[in-house]
Parts: sequence; C-alpha cells; structure tokens
Amino acid sequence: MQSKSLKGRYAFIIAILIIAAAVFVYRLFDWQIVESDYYDEIAMTSTSYTVNTEALRGEIYDVNGVSLALNVTTYRVIINKLYMPDEKLNDSILSLIQLMDRCGEKWTDELPIITDKNGSYRFNEKKQDEIDELKNKDHLNMNPYSTADECMVKLVEKYKCRNYDKKQQRNIVSVRYNMEKNAYSHTQPYIFADKISDKTMAAIEENMRDVKGIYTESSAVRTYTNGTIAPHIVGVTGLISEEEYTELKSSGYGYTDEIGKSGIEAAFEKYLRGSSGSMTYEVNANGEAKLIASETAKPGDCVYLTIDARYQKTAQKALKEAVEEANENAGQSGEKNTGEDCKGAAMVVLNVKDFSVLCAANYPSYDLSKYYKDYTKLSEDESMPLFDRAFSGALAPGSTFKPLVASAALQEKAIETDTHIECNGIYTTGGLKLRCMANHNSLNMYEAIEKSCNVYFAETGRLLGIDNIDRYARRCGLGVKTGVEINESSGTLAGPEYSKEMGSQWYSSFDSTAAIGQSDNQFTPLQLAAYAATIANNGKRLKTHVVDKITTYSGDKTVYEPKAEMAADMGVDEENLKEVQKAMNMATNSYDALKDFDIQIAGKTGTAENSGSDHANFICYAPYDKPEIAVAVMVEHGGKSSVAVNAAKKFLNAYFHGKGLSDIS
Repeated sequence: MQSKSLKGRYAFIIAILIIAAAVFVYRLFDWQIVESDYYDEIAMTSTSYTVNTEALRGEIYDVNGVSLALNVTTYRVIINKLYMPDEKLNDSILSLIQLMDRCGEKWTDELPIITDKNGSYRFNEKKQDEIDELKNKDHLNMNPYSTADECMVKLVEKYKCRNYDKKQQRNIVSVRYNMEKNAYSHTQPYIFADKISDKTMAAIEENMRDVKGIYTESSAVRTYTNGTIAPHIVGVTGLISEEEYTELKSSGYGYTDEIGKSGIEAAFEKYLRGSSGSMTYEVNANGEAKLIASETAKPGDCVYLTIDARYQKTAQKALKEAVEEANENAGQSGEKNTGEDCKGAAMVVLNVKDFSVLCAANYPSYDLSKYYKDYTKLSEDESMPLFDRAFSGALAPGSTFKPLVASAALQEKAIETDTHIECNGIYTTGGLKLRCMANHNSLNMYEAIEKSCNVYFAETGRLLGIDNIDRYARRCGLGVKTGVEINESSGTLAGPEYSKEMGSQWYSSFDSTAAIGQSDNQFTPLQLAAYAATIANNGKRLKTHVVDKITTYSGDKTVYEPKAEMAADMGVDEENLKEVQKAMNMATNSYDALKDFDIQIAGKTGTAENSGSDHANFICYAPYDKPEIAVAVMVEHGGKSSVAVNAAKKFLNAYFHGKGLSDIS
C-alpha cells in the first residue's frame, strides 16, 4: 500500500512539471515569434539617457559683502549626441568652426599637432605631455618616436575624415579627439566653445538652426571682480582632473566639471558646489529624443570671509612699501646684507576677541582674474608671488620670541621681574658665542625686553630649559597649526624632537640660541599673530578662522557660522602676563615710529640672522589696555626691524584713524 501511494505522488509531481514546462515554452514562443515585433518596438523606444545639469556655484564675499568670487552669465556652444547623427558629425563640426572663425571666436583646440607654413604637420613642442598622451595605449597606441604625419594618418582614419583637405582634417580631428577625451556620449554633451559673445551666440542660433545637436546655452563663469584682494585665501577653480573625477564621480561630479583647486574654493567645495540637476530623455527607434523628466539644480552656498577688503588692500600696499624701503636702505648704506635682497613680505591681523583673520596680506601677490593666463610667468618668478607667505612662509622669529620666553620663565620661577643679568655684549655657553647688539650692563626683565638683550634671554633660556620653552610656545600656537580653515604650515619649533627628526643631536647650549628666536625656530606670520593675540587675550588662545559665515545662495538663511573655540591656555598666571605686557608696551614706546603714536601699543621687534640680510619682524597688539587687534609683520631679508614696524604703523593708522585706508570701488 505504501509503495502504491509513493508512486501516485511521483506521478502527480511529474504531471505538474510537464504542464509548467508547456506553459513556459508556449509563452517563450509567443514572446519571441508571435509578438516579437511588438516587443522589439518597445525595446527600441524605451532607451533613456540622463544628462546632469550644472548648479550655480556659491559665491565668495568679504566680511562686508564685497564680492571676491562671483558668477557671471556667458554663453557656450554645445554638441549633444542625443540629437547629433554620427554620420553628420564631421560636416557639422566643420560648419561650426567656419562660423566661429568668421565671428572671430576661439573654440577648444588642444590637439598637439599643428600645420606649418608649408601645410605640413608637426608637433607643438610646447605640449610634450599632450603629445605623449596622444601616442599612449589609451589613444593611438603608437611608438614614442612616431611622427606627427603618422599620428594624423591614424587619426584621420579613426574619425573618418579622409574626404577633407589637410587643414579641415586637422581641425575636425582636434574636435573629435577632444570630444573623446571628455567622454562625449548620450549622457555627456561636449562643450565646443566657452565664453562666447552675445553676437556670436546669435549668429550660431541663426546659422545652425537646422543642424540637430548643436546649440548655445547660458552658463555661469567664475569671475574674480577684486582679484588682487586676498587671492591666496580665495583660491581658484579648475577643470576636474582624472584623479579627482575617479574619486568623486560617485558624488555626482561630471567629467567636465569645475572644482575648487586651492584656498576657500577648495576647502569649502562641498558648500560652494551645490547639487546638480538632471534631464532624462527617451530616444525612439528613429533616434528622436524626448524629454520625459527633469530635476532642477540647487545652487551652492555663499561663503563670507572674516577678511575686510579695505584692510587687506591697505596691508598689501604697506608691504610693497616695506620691501621698497628695505631696498632703499641698502642703497643708501652701500653695504652688503642690509636689505638689497629683500623681495617679499607678509602681514596678518587678527581680531583679539575671536581670533578671526581681519587681513592676511602677501607681497608680491597676483590677480586671480589673470591666474591661468599668467600662470607660467608667475610660477617662474623668483620672488614667488604664488606662495602664501602669510599662512605658510615660516621664518626665524628673532627677538619677537622673547616675550614668550619671559612669560614662561616668570611662570616657572626661573626669573623674577627684578632679576638682573649682566650683559657685556657676548654670551658664552657650551663653546657657543652669542653676540648682543650692545653692552647693556645689568638689566631686569622689563629692560631686557625693551632693549632686546640677547645675553639676558640666552641666560634665561639656559635657566628655563628647552622643554619648558617648547611647551609654552605650542600653547601660543608656535610650531603647531593654528586651526585656520585653509592650508597653513605648522612651522618648526627648535628642540630635541625636531633635531632627532633631522638626524642630529640637541645640546643643552642650544637652549640659549632657541631662547633668542634663532636655532631651528621658524614660524609663520599667522602663528606670530596668534601668539601676539594670545598674550593680548591674557593667555587664552582661540582657534583662528577666516570664514565668518556661510549662507544659502539667496542669502536668506545662514547654514554655518563658526563659534569661538578654545585652542589652548598658555598656562601663565595673569599677574605674570601683565608684567610681560607692560614690558612690551615699554618696548614700543622706545621705537621711533611708535613712541608718539596716540594709541598705546604693546609689541616687540625682531631681526633674525640667516644667509643674506636679516629678516625684519614685528608683533604687536593694540590698544594696550583694551586689545582689539593683534598684528604680525615679517619682511624677508628686510635688514632693519624698522621696516616691519613702519608697515604695521600704516595699518594701525588705517584701522584706528582711517588714515591711508584703501578704498574698494
């Protein structure tokens, strides 16, 4: 009985399987034979492509709303594969080139092959990287020694333009090759020309109206209306690189997108970029495209800096005059190493209340609006205008370091304010001889800062020790990054740790050299300004910042606003700092340029020895009793510290009295 039951079950299962298979075979026959035309038509008419649309990039302003980086509407010429039949592409390109030539407009022509006066092909030797790329395995896959003629033969064959003359072939090939490099496809239109005039736009619309796939569209071009103001901070945008595209394509970046390359443009890319939109097209069997869905792009957010364009421009002018003053001093003295090699300078001013950057000026500098046009010239300039001296130019601080050593020594009880040290003009330690500018005889701490006595601070450094010096220095932002949002140097803090990194040994006698701001000590103007602001703020160092706020593109909503953030406490009792502040005030009152200034200032000069003329440095804060701003000036090879003091005075006059304040028109 059990055997019969099992056989019945098996028979039932087999019957079910046979029925199911029969149904499947019938449907397959129905789909592939009976209704094949119907389903082929559906497949042919359901092909869809999505094209991303650009978002307006957020703009950049100074703290008062002065524009630094804006979008300006212009026009560009597009070739769209969705509408452009492949067999008509070459003729359409040639017609477009001829029209552009008649209008006197340039189109994107990057092929590294040109024709000479005899009509022969040759390589553009200034584009060796492009030549190598053309020949590599990803493109023509030709030998490195292949000639321009050999490359053109292969290109003409590849792009099927044999029936044109040599000049026409070369131009068509240039466009087709660049289209390929820029991933021209149904979802990636090609930008044939950018920044064309209204007149040219109208001519294209009129003359190319019957050519499918070629049209003009408006686009936003990054423009720097005040390009000489803080260019190192604002930064530039540029075409996304292959490496950047590989990394960011999953985030919606296209092959021809612009991206921030430096400064704020790069650091706040995620805010400035915005969100791309999209347009989805359906293409039928006849190649006709129809828009079936779209999503509007969202513009990027706008960044407002803490920089005041007026003060920035004032500082830049003062630095230029400081370099000229150093050169003039050298010319008058007729002696070597007195400022004749001075070429660059920087100034940073911080708001003591929140450590925001009021200005960060460099000399020499450049114009952002001409960055790409002048790049080769700028990059080869020995005075390095592209280098951000304010945030990355670390130099020896010289005697500006002495208030730090005095503060630490008082706190560690290595000295008292009335501790006297004898200065006979030379300090000897461990075989080293450190010279002082004069024979000061016996001095206390106040007099040592006022007269900038090397002997006093060399001995104080020995008593204090390098570990203590470095600990307090880091708390003041020296030898560490200050926290500003864009690229900055951490500088160098002299001591055993750095010597070990360099493969050398630190000797105790070096403590004295470090204490007078020499040895391996190298700090940026930004770090020196943070250090001066820390002393002014009674030992509390805040994180420096150059962004005031970020708003929506319309400006009706703030999406980010930094708050004052504690970076470190100097760890010096207020009563000790007050004594150092008093000494710094005595020092500035002894400087010829500032002794009659109507606002009391606390500061310290510094001349740092190096190869060539001494670096000229100055730090200060003002007013002395109720600090508002902290200033740091560094003049490379300035020779005399007075050139740095004079530059600072010009800024102080502009800030407190409006004298010499630059106008922003």
